Amino acid sequence: MKLSVLIPVYNEEQSVMELLQRVLAVPCDKEIVVVDDCSTDGTWEVLGRVDDPRVRVFRHEVNQGKGTAICTALSRAAGDWVIIQDADLEYDPNDYPRLLELVERDEARVVYGVRDLDSQKLKFRLGNKFLTLCTNLLYGSRLSDMETCYKLMPREVMLELDLRPSRFQIEPEITAKLLRRGYRIHEVPIWYEPREEKKLSAWRDGLPALWTLVKYRFGSI
Repeated sequence: MKLSVLIPVYNEEQSVMELLQRVLAVPCDKEIVVVDDCSTDGTWEVLGRVDDPRVRVFRHEVNQGKGTAICTALSRAAGDWVIIQDADLEYDPNDYPRLLELVERDEARVVYGVRDLDSQKLKFRLGNKFLTLCTNLLYGSRLSDMETCYKLMPREVMLELDLRPSRFQIEPEITAKLLRRGYRIHEVPIWYEPREEKKLSAWRDGLPALWTLVKYRFGSI
């Protein structure tokens, strides 16, 4: 069972090399697909120094958003399973085996890593909890963390979701389409340490996320 790790990157020159080293050290069969979303710092130069056949690097010539970078990475992936990995060190790749354990035992097809959000800034913590609550009310689910980065599923399942280019709406879109298609989402706790500065905006990205949940609940998928 080969895992494709999809890594969207934008202006992460300080963390991306350490992140790649952490992912490479995880004891599982894997490939790493990195998409630099037209970084304006030294990220692309750092990625150019990567010398490992398990890592493939691509670049957008124009910044298009995290969701679009994930779509690009997915289109290049060849593994049996896929997982999304942010490049900012908020998540620990050593948690992969905890998610993979459920699928290896044939107990789950889709597994989310659930964060403890107590250490998040209040506005982001409330925003995450609100969006998860809206997801549960709209779709009849019982999720604890809809916005989590760690979403593990078969590559064929993610491909069938027909994901649309976007910024951070990718998280609610994935969840909404999985639930609309009848997939049960299993959850396992993961390590999480939020960084102080975030690229997303509570309002600029929160409202589109809410609209995405509503749109895919009542519209076509």
